[in-house]
Amino acid sequence: MGFMEDAKETARAVGEKIKDAWEDTTDRVDDKVDEMKADAEVRKAEAERDSVHTRNEIKEDLRDS
Repeated sequence: MGFMEDAKETARAVGEKIKDAWEDTTDRVDDKVDEMKADAEVRKAEAERDSVHTRNEIKEDLRDS
């Protein structure tokens, strides 16, 4: 019986390690997705800022004409 108990314990330990590795991987993927979303939001905000700046310059030029 000792051999079977050792095998069960080993299987449980391997299962826990696999579970931990999976959780770590999903956390890393989630972190990367969040990072990419934040970068996209920053690029969008910068593009909008540049658009507003250009539009305001054009309006100012039209007023001066």
